Amino acid sequence: MSEVKPKKTVLLYTDGACSGNPGPGGWGCVLSFQGKTKELSGHMSSTTNNRMEIFAVISGLGALKEPCKVEVYSDSAYTVNAFNDHWIDNWQKNGWINSKKQPVENSDLWKLLLQIIRLKKHEVTFHKVKGHADDPLNNRCDELATSAIKEFRRMNGEEVEETQPQKATPTDSKK
Repeated sequence: MSEVKPKKTVLLYTDGACSGNPGPGGWGCVLSFQGKTKELSGHMSSTTNNRMEIFAVISGLGALKEPCKVEVYSDSAYTVNAFNDHWIDNWQKNGWINSKKQPVENSDLWKLLLQIIRLKKHEVTFHKVKGHADDPLNNRCDELATSAIKEFRRMNGEEVEETQPQKATPTDSKK
């Protein structure tokens, strides 16, 4: 009888961003295992921030080549609470209808995420982190996601401002 190898523990940091909601969106994730990291990112043309948050988790989990224990760190309460507060279990039991008797938003991505977890046999735990704070890997994911949006805009011939946009002045808001 062969021994079962213990699963590797991988840290997965994720973030999603959107320019307009909906609008062009980007996602970024950083996988970390024994001091080594791998960064992934991408963009979509018309999406929402929540979809990008979920897609970042899907992409990170999908990149793993073997079953792992995965500690997901996200600043998205929506993504973390869906698992930690068992929303996703209730959505499945109720045929993807939420507590307000409406179809669950982003059910296509939630179903895909569950499928990846099951097929790849990952053990996943979700942790909420504060966004734009002192967590270097979460901040890196934010950079990857926003850079992906900029890349999408460049590919579509839009001029991309590299500095932070300035706040509107009272005269700007009247235009």
